[in-house]
Amino acid sequence: MVRRSFAALLAQDCLLCGAESAASLLCAACQEDLPRLPDTRCPCCALPTPRGEVCGQCLARPPHYDSTVAAFRYSFPIDKLVQSFKYGHRLALGGYFGRQLAAIADGGLGADLIVPLPLHPVRLRERGFNQALELARPLSRAWRIPIDARSCRRIRHTAAQADLPWRERARNVRGAFDCASDFTGKRLLLIDDVMTTGSSLDELARTVKLHGAAEVMLLVVARALPN
Repeated sequence: MVRRSFAALLAQDCLLCGAESAASLLCAACQEDLPRLPDTRCPCCALPTPRGEVCGQCLARPPHYDSTVAAFRYSFPIDKLVQSFKYGHRLALGGYFGRQLAAIADGGLGADLIVPLPLHPVRLRERGFNQALELARPLSRAWRIPIDARSCRRIRHTAAQADLPWRERARNVRGAFDCASDFTGKRLLLIDDVMTTGSSLDELARTVKLHGAAEVMLLVVARALPN
């Protein structure tokens, strides 16, 4: 009786369709319909490849990170949920997305530390929170892997990546990060919400590898695919 009463208090409507979803933000049907990436993907950047081989782009210009795991394809309605999380301050979505990431990343992929992509202080004041840190919290609890949100800082306040053409994004974030720690021999798991070109994550990976990181893995909620 007490359990049923407690469940009734937690009951809510699905964010997408409005149907009853018990204690979850999404009902089972909407959760099942969320856009997924193809099963065969480049292990480095998570873009689709015919047989799951490393893609031509990663072969021609290897990124500084070593692997990428993404929960969803960045398209409707994931794009709207991510935007609601970041700009609509629906922080509960951070916990929801974090649980989705925990389910696909197999115990934290052997990482020693979780490093959320840092925001510049100006952007942090504007937004009020770092969405990557909110994603990292449930992962740290699930895997008992510590979060390092202090060693890396964003030192250049650049134009928003979403406002720039894809070709200009790498140049926009060059030298954007600083690192104050020695990561020699450490396996780092970098966390962010959306990976489009991967330029910001690649620049942070470059920075931490200059400070000794042995392996850098990316874990993102959604991967955008080229048109």
